[in-house]
Amino acid sequence: MSLDLVLFGGTGDLAWRKLMPALFQAFRHGTLPQGCRIIGVARDDLSDTAYRELIASRFEGVELAKRPSAEEFARFAALLHFLRMDLSRPEDYARLAARLAERHAGTVVMYVATAPALFTTVCEQLAAAGLNAPHVRVVLEKPLGHDLASNRAINETVRMAFQEKQVFRIDHYLGKPSVQNLFALRFGNALFEPLWRRENIANIQITIAEDLGVEKRGAFYDQTGALRDMVQNHALQLLCAIGMEPPINSHADAIRDEKLKVLRSLKAWTPETLTQHVVRGQYAAGGSNGHAVPAYRDEPGVDPASRTETFVALRTEIANWRWAGVPFYLRTGKRLASRDARIVVNFRPAPHAIFRTPAGAANQLVINLQPKDGLELHLLAQGQDNRRSNAQTLSPVHLDLDFDRRFGAERVGAYERLLLDVIDGRLNLFVRSDEQEEAWRWVEPIQEHWANDTQGPRPYTAGSWGPSAASAMIARDNYCWHEEC
Repeated sequence: MSLDLVLFGGTGDLAWRKLMPALFQAFRHGTLPQGCRIIGVARDDLSDTAYRELIASRFEGVELAKRPSAEEFARFAALLHFLRMDLSRPEDYARLAARLAERHAGTVVMYVATAPALFTTVCEQLAAAGLNAPHVRVVLEKPLGHDLASNRAINETVRMAFQEKQVFRIDHYLGKPSVQNLFALRFGNALFEPLWRRENIANIQITIAEDLGVEKRGAFYDQTGALRDMVQNHALQLLCAIGMEPPINSHADAIRDEKLKVLRSLKAWTPETLTQHVVRGQYAAGGSNGHAVPAYRDEPGVDPASRTETFVALRTEIANWRWAGVPFYLRTGKRLASRDARIVVNFRPAPHAIFRTPAGAANQLVINLQPKDGLELHLLAQGQDNRRSNAQTLSPVHLDLDFDRRFGAERVGAYERLLLDVIDGRLNLFVRSDEQEEAWRWVEPIQEHWANDTQGPRPYTAGSWGPSAASAMIARDNYCWHEEC
């Protein structure tokens, strides 16, 4: 199968930070189709040679193990081409159509890695130029809209240009090996499914923490914030993977149908829960990795009076038979104590204690997403020290599966996995339009509540775990965050 991959925004941040390294790894692993052609599209005036040199310079910042040798890059660079385009000009799409018509590729992937405001323009112009045939697939990066109305408008435009099966709404968290193994853990093993319910699970915590600030994306982030950037997509997709019912099979729509049911089952917000169960914060000056760092409002591109949140913590429930009464705690933020993304499933303690155990000790399943990928199962075991009089005391132990050690070179990065799935036409790890709209519908009351809230985000010191109100929120249920316990 031949392939033409057209990368709109081919000189942009996402292209050189994520997409080109992922495409190179697929090339290195021999998984790109023979005869693949990668066409970068942007307003820059570049020749093919200049574009290849630009991409080569960007690879200098890639981690050493993923950096190509000169010989490897020379072979990869032969796949790279460039086309100057103004995305608002129909004649430029005609030029793209002519370039693609030079050969009859089996599959054409249009990867729209541009500002979200251009999504509808690109899709409309592709359709007008006849570049929406059944063999064409379009990939859309987040965020798709800034609220429910704008998301619906984008989806309606995309539907007029492409069939749903041609549209790949990407959420790179779904490509992480740990998330894929979450589905395997739940639905490929008989061990956990009988326990995966309210009778056995006390609470579930989802944390996506970053130790970095907004870096050079201050202007973009100040118009977005943590709720739109992380909660509406990444965190809710993880919640769906944890909370969904077993699908009837592994087909894309079977999986996405079950995720949609979870989103529709999330408890509706009330004025009381919006006040008590949602915490927003904004980082103040502090320290990170031993260095002093500025407050969010002092970052380049950020409004000095900004009320944009860099931290969100919230409590919700899935109102269905399996999960009734089990709290789900979601937390994400920038400039936190460490880069750490994980899901913690806290099981209920044994119903009758016959051993002495540490206070609050219970079983846990920890699903590590970054920087470590793997699973930890925390148990209680009895030591064998016969000199101790309290030999009946149990101590915490854990089983640890490190995916890096177990699978090594077999592992595929998130963007590489998702790009290969687009090429093969697999929609399992991509988000359907009704899922997205339901997620926006659920977060919209939070947006409206904040718009009318004069208090603004709570400050927290850079390098901490966020505002103390997030700990107070979970403490009202007599629980604590994983690192606090």
